[in-house]
Amino acid sequence: QVQPVESGGGLVQAGDSLRLSCSASGRTFSGHTVAWFRRAPGKEREFVAGTTWDGVSTYYADSVKGRFTISRDNAKNTVYLQMNNLKPEDTAVYYCATSTWTSGSRSSAGYDYWGQGTQVTVSP
Repeated sequence: QVQPVESGGGLVQAGDSLRLSCSASGRTFSGHTVAWFRRAPGKEREFVAGTTWDGVSTYYADSVKGRFTISRDNAKNTVYLQMNNLKPEDTAVYYCATSTWTSGSRSSAGYDYWGQGTQVTVSP
């Protein structure tokens, strides 16, 4: 069983950058679609970005397109989310999730394994 583990969150100012990492504990991410979701205070969890198992295809929520970049290094068994030009509305707990049976899903129902999340706070 794959257990995603997120890291890299923190408190930054608007316009700053952060890079989140998602590593696999227990097994490899090989063959898994991996995505990032987030949940802001008082809101539902929402899709942020995803990448297919080979990293060839990536997909983004409209709200982060052009600012966030998802990438993966299968040799290091790690998926990254580079977040640039952060805005206060990006404040949320960010979760990494993996799937062995979907590709390109933007629904949380398409993912089997979830990390505990990492907090990202963007001050004005």
